Amino acid sequence: MNIITADDFKSMRAGEALTLIDARGGADAAQRYQAEHLENAFLVDLETDLSEKGEDAAKGGRHPLPLPGKFSELLGRLGISPEHTVVVYDDKKGANAAARFWWMLKAAGHDKVYVVSGGLDALKEAGIPVTGKIPEQPAATNYPIADWQLPTVDIDYISQISTDPAFMVIDVREHYRYIGESEPIDLVAGHIPGAVNIPYTSNLDENGEFRSVAELAAKYKEALGNRGPEQVVVHCGSGVTACHTLLALAEAGFEGAALYVGSWSEWSRNNKPIAFGNN
Repeated sequence: MNIITADDFKSMRAGEALTLIDARGGADAAQRYQAEHLENAFLVDLETDLSEKGEDAAKGGRHPLPLPGKFSELLGRLGISPEHTVVVYDDKKGANAAARFWWMLKAAGHDKVYVVSGGLDALKEAGIPVTGKIPEQPAATNYPIADWQLPTVDIDYISQISTDPAFMVIDVREHYRYIGESEPIDLVAGHIPGAVNIPYTSNLDENGEFRSVAELAAKYKEALGNRGPEQVVVHCGSGVTACHTLLALAEAGFEGAALYVGSWSEWSRNNKPIAFGNN
């Protein structure tokens, strides 16, 4: 299990010690966190904690992964040890920074980390109070990370396999971005040739919460066909919401798909072929 409901969180909170993470993205992440968050939840910032941004998005995209050692330092400051149970939520229904933090912690080899379905909204609707009080700094820990343990691929790998039917490249962006109707963030519209569009929003129900395990399993079994997850690569605009689909795949029993971290933000800046429409 990787995804929990707000009610699951209530039960877990009553039964064991948890490290609670509030993951946010955007320029006003700290301000939103300070306005309201769950009691004793520590902030992690997508832009500064979960990314190592360079000057040129053509090299690694808009949200490159930090080095494992830097993430290790973050976990130490958060007081997280390998044996800790970690629960992470965000204010984007779990679709953004929470999924990225989940992927990174799993890639660090951590076992017990869970994303709250529906995020902060679902927690509030379940009657869990929020606060503006910043928790005290936890005691520092040591969390050594030698390398990322979940698969990632680079732009050269994508160039080799994107049009090979033995593989599947999943583009999780909104359909209008995939077909090239418009591009609100990156410089060029369109998609990687051969990539299929399965928007990350299709992992969610009408309430903005993750679909059931059975629904996700049926959906991705049909999509993958005879391919194993090791033949699947997931990307988005900058390697963040792709983690939402990697989370859904893992929950559905399809662990092992790779993350293309650079995603469209890198591909579209490197004079690579671009496809439009539904082909």
